[in-house]
Amino acid sequence: MSRAELPSRRTLLAAAVVAAVAGSAGPASAGTPTTGTPAEGAPGGGSAARPVDNRAWTSYTDWRGGTADGTRAVAGARPGLVIARSSGTTDYTDPHTGTTAAWEYATWTSPVHRLKVPASEVIASWNAHTPEGTWLQIELRGTYSDGTDTPWYVMGRWAAGDQDIRRTSVDDQSDGRSSIWTDTFSVDDTASGLRLASYRLRLTLHRRPGTRLTPTVWRAGAMGSDVPDRFTVPASEPGIARELIVPRYSQEIHKGQYPEYDNGGEAWCSPTSSQMIIEYWGGRLTEEQLTWVDPSYADPQICHAARYTFDHQYEGCGNWPFNAAYAATFRGLQGVVTRLGSLTDLETLIAAGIPAITSQSFLAEELTGAGYGTSGHLMTVIGFTADGDVIANDPASDDNEAVRRVYRRREWENIWLRTKRYNASGKVVSGTGGVCYLYFPDRPTPRQRKALAAVGVR
Repeated sequence: MSRAELPSRRTLLAAAVVAAVAGSAGPASAGTPTTGTPAEGAPGGGSAARPVDNRAWTSYTDWRGGTADGTRAVAGARPGLVIARSSGTTDYTDPHTGTTAAWEYATWTSPVHRLKVPASEVIASWNAHTPEGTWLQIELRGTYSDGTDTPWYVMGRWAAGDQDIRRTSVDDQSDGRSSIWTDTFSVDDTASGLRLASYRLRLTLHRRPGTRLTPTVWRAGAMGSDVPDRFTVPASEPGIARELIVPRYSQEIHKGQYPEYDNGGEAWCSPTSSQMIIEYWGGRLTEEQLTWVDPSYADPQICHAARYTFDHQYEGCGNWPFNAAYAATFRGLQGVVTRLGSLTDLETLIAAGIPAITSQSFLAEELTGAGYGTSGHLMTVIGFTADGDVIANDPASDDNEAVRRVYRRREWENIWLRTKRYNASGKVVSGTGGVCYLYFPDRPTPRQRKALAAVGVR
């Protein structure tokens, strides 16, 4: 993310939604909207009940459920879903290359999941292996609180590589009541009271005709949320003091490198943060994987992460589920996008050895010591001081040595958890409402599993 207070593509999308629902209780944008006010004294300013619902299909039993057309569940240490037989052939014209190719496909549709929290937003996540010659599409269809249905919305067309298709979100999806903003399903007019009550996911696995290749999907799910609108949140009390040893990488040293990926390193906060946590968990890229990177560039793995998280429609590396999916291409890792409700949630994760990538927007004067303002930026939270202040690896730093920062607890929790803020022009714009990426082992320890469960993730 640039250090300048410039509108990101996600912010521009949010502005479009705000304009469409002028007069509603708040902006409905990628990573934001909601209505109501926070319950006084509730953690992170949320209501007494967590305003977030996570559901993931990961087990052999999960994959055996739902409706399969050409797919089958596979057992093992990491159960998954694969193509058993082709259920048809389709032509796909890649909008970013103009190439049309034929693909065999098979599908799996999840059972209906009824949200514990009727949602104003839903963000899907998936973890998969897509060998060369394969890719997948994930779609969502929901039922509104008034009993009517949404269309099938495409939440992403994805491959780990970029030799077969260009991974992409899909624009211009709306039924006049909800819309897809890059990676986020959002109710258009939250003030109306309309919410999403339930949903199904549909996975379509593709492979080149006549081969036995197959994607393997290990995890598919979604996070639904209805976070109350808020400019501020109640202060939380400091908990544990612990710092995790996480690699430090600066996005700024990559300025001008590979500008075809969102104008180069100055916009690479998301993949840089992702790579830090991937390497914390032991993920490494091979020399062969990095041969495409100019050998004169430091930290070539950051260039690689930018290329392989890049969304060719969004024209950026900040697609949240694409980053989580990239992390899961490393052996033994899972990745999800969720929302947390407080710094207490983050402390729970840190105590179990799990760092988190958080999304926030702020003016320079709102975060002491940052030295910049941003309309959207990702950081890696690695710990807390004895006073409860946040220790973050901030990729918007001049060099790797400067990446470790300590930010004031009260300032940091407010800019992260709020859903509304004023920008440099005094205009009301969106905040992310506690969005974060969590990367963790596919076999968590009991302590890690307990911490994840405590924040609503399994």
